[in-house]
Order: sequence, then C-alpha cells, then structure tokens
Amino acid sequence: MLLSNGNQYASIPIGHSVLLRESYQTMDFVLKKIKYSEYNWMICGDLKVICILLGQQSGFTKYPCFLYLWDSRVRQEHWVRDIWPKRENFRVGENNILHVPLVNLSNVLLPPLHIKLVLMKQFVMALDMEGDCFKNLFTIFPALSSEKLRAGIFDDPQIRRLMKDDKFVRNITALQKKTWLSFSVVIEKFLGNFKAPNYRELVHELLASLQELGCNMSLKVHFLHSHLDHFPESLRAMSEEQGERFHHDLKTMEKRYQGRWNKNMMADYYWGLKRDITSTYSRKALKRKFISKNECEWCIPLITLIHF
Repeated sequence: MLLSNGNQYASIPIGHSVLLRESYQTMDFVLKKIKYSEYNWMICGDLKVICILLGQQSGFTKYPCFLYLWDSRVRQEHWVRDIWPKRENFRVGENNILHVPLVNLSNVLLPPLHIKLVLMKQFVMALDMEGDCFKNLFTIFPALSSEKLRAGIFDDPQIRRLMKDDKFVRNITALQKKTWLSFSVVIEKFLGNFKAPNYRELVHELLASLQELGCNMSLKVHFLHSHLDHFPESLRAMSEEQGERFHHDLKTMEKRYQGRWNKNMMADYYWGLKRDITSTYSRKALKRKFISKNECEWCIPLITLIHF
C-alpha cells in the first residue's frame, strides 16, 4: 500500500495476499518486487515485522531491541538503568541475529501506535479485577470478551473513548488515577500530532507511575525509557496507524467475501475510499419538491400497484 506523507489523504493499496506468511523469505521477496533498494522508503510497522526485516530472532529473546543491547532478562535493572551498549553491527549468529538485514537501520521508525496499546495494556493489568474501575469496562464495551478485557487488549478508538469517559476513573486509587491522567497527557502531547516542549518530563512522569504500580518493562516501554531521541517530530504523520487501519478494513472485507478474495474485493475497498473523500461527498440535504393535490390523484393508483 502507498501511504501519504502525513495524514491528509487515505492510503492506496497496490496489492493484497492471504497466502504469504510473515517470514524472512517472504519479506525478501516483497522488497525485491517493489524495488525497495532503489527508493529506500522509511519503514514503520509492528515490531515483529521490523525484527524480520532486520534479521532478528523473533520471540522472547535476550536482546530484542534493534537499537541497543537491552537485556530483557535483567528485570532488576530495567527501571534503574537507561543507558545500554549500542548495537554496533548485525552479524549473523551474534546477539539474536539470524539473517542479514534487508533494510537500513536508519530507515526504521519506532511504532507509536503499538507503544500506546502496550501502555494501555500495562495500566489495565495493574487494576484490581474486582474493583469498580475494571467492572466499568464490561459496561462500556459489552461486545468485548472477558478474556480481552483481562488481558488489556484495546484498539486506538476504544482508548480514545475511554479518555472521554469521566466515569471510568472513578472509585480508583490516587496512584491509578495519576497514572491514567499521565497516560492521557502523553498520548495528547507526545504520541499525537505534535511534541510538547516538556514531553520528556511528561514521559518520565508516566514511567514513574507505571513503576510504582509494579508494572514490568516491555520492549515498547523500553523505547520510551531509553530512546526518546529516536522518535520523529510528528508521530501521527509518520506512524503505523494507517497500516493498521488498512489491515482492519481488509480483515472486515475478507469476512464479507468469505474466501472469494479477488480483484472484486479490492475494487469494493477502493469505492469505500472514494466515498470517504470529503471533496466528492456532501452531507448537505437536497432541496425537496412537493407535488400538488391534483398531481397526487394519479399517483395513488401507481403507489397502490407498487405496494401490492
């Protein structure tokens, strides 16, 4: 798919496959087909895909970070230590590197949307499962299963909905409320359209609250803890949000076509994009024309015929 530089225009898909798997060989095949070596586009996506593109070993590894040699198994130093040895090279067989990288490390961006989702997950899992705050989630999202709620699995629109709900943060501890307010501020002033001048202080306050709640540091939280300089200026303009929306929309289209995945499905998706364009779609009501009483007399038999 082709993404706009910014978020003014919708993404344009150029291909769709339901058979290819997320593997190193598949990524190598796709990059050669789109001639990535000639353009060297910036890449922002899920960390699983980024690890494959950089030739890293997937799963719970000792050195999952592609920027520094952050030891994921030394939990006693995660919240204390923020400077780690820099990853100098990607040699095969060293520091969880399995293959030669397919892309340049300087073209890889950190995924702000997935970082936002894991912060929400950390907060929900720190709540009391029997408390009123967690029980309100069942009322706000009745369609979600209890397994997803207990695991803290939410998408971006659901998080924005919770941020506008004042009842969600009632009847919780002072530390939990402080963490939620810090999380909301970081989303608005750092993981949003722009960076606030004091974004470092805001992020550090959120991390301190998560540490007091007893949350473990994951790889995505580690990016906030040690790699704030690696984030671009506008995270909304250069993020994986459009790619995740495309993935969600195509998943809905696949369910609708029930295995008949062909060019007709993609054409249907294109028409959906065309209807979303504001310049060609107007919500203004058309001027109504009322018929007279004499004109209505011959319309009654016709309406009756259509009805029967």
